Amino acid sequence: MDILGIRRCLEDWNKSRRSSGASVVAIDNKIEQAMDLVKSHLMYAVREEVEVLKEQIKELIDRNSQLEQENTLLKTLASPEQMAQFQAQVQTGSPPTAATPGPPSSAAQPASHSSGPSA
Repeated sequence: MDILGIRRCLEDWNKSRRSSGASVVAIDNKIEQAMDLVKSHLMYAVREEVEVLKEQIKELIDRNSQLEQENTLLKTLASPEQMAQFQAQVQTGSPPTAATPGPPSSAAQPASHSSGPSA
C-alpha cells in the first residue's frame, strides 16, 4: 500500500467516523425528543389524576360532614339506654342487634319527650 492508498483509507475512516458521530447525535436527539414526549404525556396523565383525586377528596369531605351531622342528631335523639347499649356493643365489638325491639320503639319516645320540655 502506498501513501496515496493510506491517505484514502484514512479519509474513508474519518468520513465514516464523522457520519457515525452525526448518526449518534441524531439518535441522541431522537431519544431526547421521545423522552420529552413521554414526560409530557406522563405529566398530563398525572394532572388529570390529581384533578380526579381532588374531586373525590371534596366528595368524601362533604360526605363525612353529612355523616357527622347525622351522627350528632342521632346522639341527641337516642335515649340513655340506647346510648349505653351502643357503647356496650362498641366495646365488645359486636354488631348491632336488629332483633332487639327496644331501640326502634324507644327512638320515637325520646323525640316526643324532648319536644315536650322544649315547648
